[in-house]
Amino acid sequence: MERSWVIKNGRVVDPANKVDQQCDIIVQDGVISTGDEIGVDDLPVIDAAGCLVVPGLIDMHTHLREPGQEYKEDITSGTLAAASGGFTAVACMPNTCPVNDNSAVCAMILEKARSAAARVYPVGAISKGSEGKQLAEYGELRAAGAVAVSDDGLPVTDSQLMRRALEYASDFDLAVIAHCEDPALSTGVMNEGEMSTQLGLKGIPNAAESVMVYREIALAEFTGKKVHIAHVSTAMSVDLIRQAKARGVRVTAETAPHYFTLTDEAVSGYITNAKMNPPLRTGEDRAAVIHGLQDGTLDAIATDHAPHSILEKEMEFDVAAFGIIGLETAVPLTLTLLHQGVIDASRMVELLAVNPARILGVEGGSLAPGAAADITIIDPKLEFSYSVDQVVSKSRNSPFLDWTLTGRSMLTMVDGAVQFSRFI
Repeated sequence: MERSWVIKNGRVVDPANKVDQQCDIIVQDGVISTGDEIGVDDLPVIDAAGCLVVPGLIDMHTHLREPGQEYKEDITSGTLAAASGGFTAVACMPNTCPVNDNSAVCAMILEKARSAAARVYPVGAISKGSEGKQLAEYGELRAAGAVAVSDDGLPVTDSQLMRRALEYASDFDLAVIAHCEDPALSTGVMNEGEMSTQLGLKGIPNAAESVMVYREIALAEFTGKKVHIAHVSTAMSVDLIRQAKARGVRVTAETAPHYFTLTDEAVSGYITNAKMNPPLRTGEDRAAVIHGLQDGTLDAIATDHAPHSILEKEMEFDVAAFGIIGLETAVPLTLTLLHQGVIDASRMVELLAVNPARILGVEGGSLAPGAAADITIIDPKLEFSYSVDQVVSKSRNSPFLDWTLTGRSMLTMVDGAVQFSRFI
């Protein structure tokens, strides 16, 4: 497979190196090069005219469903969906069957990922079996290739266990990704508010998330350790994180495109493809999330790609599964913020590439000479209809089906190899 290229005529946006200009990128044997030692004229050309050329995007919150639920997604299909959406790497959550709480599962994931279309960074479980009772063996997970730990999908309700997780994980340089949810408050199926009342559905109040965000911040402040807050959805959570950062607490946070694009009104008509956890919130919450992305309170945009088959989605709302796919729509939905002037192109790259690499402690987020040629090329103005026949994921559970979206990943390159292209 060809691994040497010249990418011409594109607008290179590389905030890690303070670059935002039209220039060429030279790739030699999978590495970004200055071109001083090679015959550039002999290399194949990728014409990126009218496009953004950026460091490969990294999704720090993906569910690949393998092992155990391959009928929804697997490592091959999930990474192909990632590559089609512009992601050169994904961090896969541990709520698989069995749970990724040991070296054997972690090693299996990485072995399967050897031929995948994107890099795969396993996230191990915080607790054994994600049961919240006993810490997993972090040294074993780290040695096997895990980059972080999380019980995502389930909160760690035992505060002492979470304290120990923050302390223990730091010894192995593992990020701790917190799923913030108070299960005693989170017994509903959508956001608690006017819409849930109209639909007669049991609601989940904002406090179900925010009280746990407060706890994680308190534990990080007490221990002096790092914590990363997953899928932030409420105004109160954003405000708590902003205040914590101002005090110097070592907290980072992500949100997902659906939280800055949709509100709980999307559930109207009992649309199960708008059912997720945390749920879609109000317009006020959506505005707060957008402001958090703009002012730096929120560090990253992650998809929380959660594939489900029609067996789990086409049913009564109360019993339908939580979650939506998101790898293929994250770029155009984020570009909406750019088109609206909320963020600029450099900030977009920080949110989707630079900061995820930094938080996870993995390579990427830079187009500096000598870096691996993980590159995403995006046409910010291309309009397309996201129809069912265009979905690359095995699953189709997206609230954005049949939307006309603006902006799309055109090419995804990993280690200099083109893994997905719409114009080659």
